[in-house]
Parts: sequence; C-alpha cells; structure tokens
Amino acid sequence: MSDAINLSEPGVAEEEAEAAYDAFVLKHLPRNYAAHYVHGMLGMTGFRLFNAPTFMPAYLHMISGGSNAIVGLGQALAQLGGVFSPIIGAAHIEHRKRVLPVAVVMGVSMRVQILGIALAGFVLTGVPLLATVLLFLFLFGIFSGAQAVAFQLLLAKVIPTARRGRLQAIRNVTGGAIAAGLSWIAGHYLIENDVLGNGYGVTFLLAFGLTSLGLTALRMLMTEPEPPRVRPKTPFFTRIKDFPALLREDRGFLYFMIAQTCAVTGRIAAPFYILYTQETIELTGVNLGYLSLAYLGADVATNLAWGWLGDRFGFRSVFIGAMALWIGATGLLMGADTLTLIIPAFFGLGAAASGFQMATQTMVLEFGAREDVAMRLALSGTAQGLMSTIGPLAGGVIAAAAGYLTLFGVSIAFEAIALILLLTVVEEPRWRKAKSGL
Repeated sequence: MSDAINLSEPGVAEEEAEAAYDAFVLKHLPRNYAAHYVHGMLGMTGFRLFNAPTFMPAYLHMISGGSNAIVGLGQALAQLGGVFSPIIGAAHIEHRKRVLPVAVVMGVSMRVQILGIALAGFVLTGVPLLATVLLFLFLFGIFSGAQAVAFQLLLAKVIPTARRGRLQAIRNVTGGAIAAGLSWIAGHYLIENDVLGNGYGVTFLLAFGLTSLGLTALRMLMTEPEPPRVRPKTPFFTRIKDFPALLREDRGFLYFMIAQTCAVTGRIAAPFYILYTQETIELTGVNLGYLSLAYLGADVATNLAWGWLGDRFGFRSVFIGAMALWIGATGLLMGADTLTLIIPAFFGLGAAASGFQMATQTMVLEFGAREDVAMRLALSGTAQGLMSTIGPLAGGVIAAAAGYLTLFGVSIAFEAIALILLLTVVEEPRWRKAKSGL
C-alpha cells in the first residue's frame, strides 16, 4: 500500500507516527465505513437468523424429541467453544500490524460450521444428526470467540470512537430489517412447508450465504492501517498472567466486567423464551415467524436510538437502558397469556439484546491504552463465554426442576444486579478519558 505507515524509518518521531496514523484513518474512513457497514448488514443478518433464540432452540427441541436439557446443552456448547478462544485469538493478533488476513481465516472457519449444521439435516437423522449438530455448535463457538476479537479490533482501528454508534446503528437497522423479513419468510414458508424436506436446514443455508457475502465484502473493501505501536509477541501463558494487572490498573474496567458478567448470567433464560410460549400458543412455523420477526425487528426500531444515545451520551447509558428494558420485557413475558402480549415481549427482549450487544462491544474498546484493546476484548469475550456456557446448562436444570417462571425470576435478579452496578459504580469511559486529557 503506497500510503502505509512505516515506522521502521529512522528519525520518525512517535508524535509524527501518531499523526500519520490518524491521517490514514481519516483518509480511508469512507471506504472502511462502507466495508464495515456492508459486512455488518449482510454478515450480521445471517448470524441473527442462526443465533436468534427461536430457530435453533426450536430445532434442537425437535430433533432431540422435546428435551429441554438438550436445548440447554446445545446453547452451552456453542458458548463453551468461546471460553478460551478469545484469549488465543488475541494472543495471535495483538502483535500483528495487519489483522485482516487472520480475521478472514477465522471468519471463514466460523461460517463453515453453519454450513455443516445446515447440510447435516439433509443427510442425517436421529442420534447421528443430534450429535453432529452439537459438535458443529461447539466448533462454531470456538471460531466465533476468536473472530469477535479480531473484527472488533479492526473496527477500533479504522472507525473513530464518536462514529461507532452511528455505524453500528445504521448497519443493524438495515440488517435487522432484512433479518426480520427473512425470519418471517423462514417461519411461514420454509419451516411451515418443510421446504426441500428440511425447512430448518434451508434457513441455516440462507444464513450461511448471507454471512459469506458479508465477509467477502469486508475483505474486498477494507483498507487497514498499520498502528504506530503494537505489543511484542508474547507467549500465550505469559500474556494470561497480565489479566489481573489489566483489571487492577483500571478499576472502571473491573466494574464494567463485573456488570457485564452479571448481565450475561441474566441471559440464562434466553434459549427458553421460545419454549415457554408453548404453554400458551402452538409452536407452529407461522408463530415462529411472528416471534422471530418481533425479536429481530426490534433491531430496526431501536438501533438508531441506541446508536444516537451512545454517540451523544456514551454507551454506559445504552447499557443501562438495555438492562431496564430486559427486566421489563421478561416480566411481560412471564405474565403474557396471548400471542398479542407475547409478541411485544419478544420485541422488548430483542431490543434489549441489541442495546446490550452494542453497549458492551463498544465500551470495552474505550478503556485503557490502544495496544491493550485485543486483550481487553479477549478478557471480556472469555468472561461472556464462560457465563454463557454455564447459563444454558443451569437454565435447563432450573426449568426442568422448578419451571420456566422460576428461571425467568433468576434471570431478572442478575439483570437487576447489573443495572444497580451500572448506576452506582461503573463510569462512562469516554467522559473519564476526556477529563484526564487522553
């Protein structure tokens, strides 16, 4: 690249290197903004179809013969793969000046697992099908954790802080609109009519195609800068020993991590929202379509508001709003006895999940030094992966032993703890940096 930053030349001062880096980012901002927009719109649309708490839990429930435990196990395996892979991914990229090539490899590997799940439904049945799907979910989690670190680091490199909220909002609105429409089509036509003998498989193939198009667009459009400084390559286990220092040296990041962990623990009930509705409505493809439309359509209706709120006031405010909405929507679902009440409950849950994801993914980028971004992402991703692994398993046990309402009560309790922490001890990192002159 002709205008790449070259810090190997003698006499290049650190200030000049930083200025050159900032100039590079601004020069290529329109192209990189477009790259991340298209990647997010198409890629995240496909992942929404795959990860929404409707199709996959319902599919696992169907192929397991109606087992809540298997639903919890499947969701737990998908998260288990992501427990340590963020750390491995961060250790693999934080010393590199160019992250995009590694990120693409991780992204391709992640998408292959979706393809595997889709194809398995066409060629396998019974226990072999269930075992294969569970295996691919575990592998999906492994590559998902590593990819999340790589792509968030790329976002941090090329999109200035004050513009990240708008970018995420715009791509989520358009991607959410597409995903919501496709989810309705998938439920009403693909699954209800069992297209090609496996409506779920066709839905997952659609998800694979969309995510692949998004990754291709990012690879073709993005122009990546070389940062003035990167960390020297460090042995994996040596780098892990730095984690306590990351938390000890930045109390704001420590409190954020505690609040995030409580919030993730509160998602213990997510795989069981759709199963709870069976006590009120029949879980047909049509109803799946309506509820998926409500959950994913919440992105369209709320992301611009979340993004504006985050850019204007900082993403702590988005985190607070998401937790309050999550508690309210869960309470509404607990008391819903008709489809007309269940739909707005799913809308609220989808809006809360959208705000939570935007807030946590963006806040973690704003703490501490730039060269530590990868490991902060890894620590955040590992904490989320660990609690998201334990959560669905515990949720399945609680649902089986004490019922869905008890499970939802536990979920609300953890979300409430996260909300209290956000209101009392978690600082807004952007304003803290502004006060300190960083």
